[in-house]
Amino acid sequence: MKKKKLLIITPINEIKGLKSLLSKYFSLTIVEDPDEKKFIKLIPDYYAVYTNPNKSKIFLGKKVLSFGKKLKIICTASTGTNHIDKVYARLNKIKIISLTKEYKTINKISSTAELAFSFTLMGVRNLPEANKSVLKDEWDYTHFIGRQMNYLNIGIIGYGRLGKIYSKFLSPFGSKIYVFDPYKKLKNSKKIIQTNFINLLKKSDIISLHVHHDDKTTNLFNKKNFKYLKKDVLLINTSRGEIVNEFDLVSFLNKNKSAKYYTDVISNEIRNRLKSPIYLFAKKNSKQVFITPHIGGMTKEAQELAYMRAANLLINEH
Repeated sequence: MKKKKLLIITPINEIKGLKSLLSKYFSLTIVEDPDEKKFIKLIPDYYAVYTNPNKSKIFLGKKVLSFGKKLKIICTASTGTNHIDKVYARLNKIKIISLTKEYKTINKISSTAELAFSFTLMGVRNLPEANKSVLKDEWDYTHFIGRQMNYLNIGIIGYGRLGKIYSKFLSPFGSKIYVFDPYKKLKNSKKIIQTNFINLLKKSDIISLHVHHDDKTTNLFNKKNFKYLKKDVLLINTSRGEIVNEFDLVSFLNKNKSAKYYTDVISNEIRNRLKSPIYLFAKKNSKQVFITPHIGGMTKEAQELAYMRAANLLINEH
């Protein structure tokens, strides 16, 4: 029986056993991170696409998918799907396979919460700036006096899988934790207090975002809500760039020079990341903004769990 053709547009060679597993069931073509022109040229012959948004220039929408006359499946090794036009896919009977509801697998993955926690410690102790100072042959601690965790209020937006893990990491440090999640009911304790959104913004020295991107969370942080934040707040985003209105964020940071934004994601990350307002601001003012290239889920262990599970879902579907 002739194998169906699978186009892989994300790096997989470092993931042990993945290539050999997929090659048992599909005829593979691997083109790591192609541009739209290359993708459009390739896609007409393929039954399925295997991808991950962390390494992609392509938004999988009408512009490119309309050339995929044989395309039946998009498989993404991620929980997020904002790199795919889900409406267009549904209307054209293209099935989307993701890890969004693969709880048995994703509950084993803590890497994104670990990155948020790393950002927390780096931000409160001014580590990126202190390191840059030393490399300039300076040795003056007075510019980098930080904060002590057990004196800080930390707000967690979204108390699902990653929000809970992040909270668990904070617990031994003695911080007071405020949680906002309209879909969860928590028992208040001395350390974890469930509260409303505005109160969390007012109380928190650090705010970490752990929510999915959808219509309700788009621009959740905007001009209207920035006015409630402390002037020296550390805002951490390991969710999606679109949750924060970056134009309003830049305005807030310009007015509050002690405030910081540590993020692993930026708005319009797939299609136009180099024109992101916060990216452009960071290039001019790196003291207030720290950006990483969507590495939250990119640990060896997390990749193996996510990519292999996505592959098995794809195999089961085909």
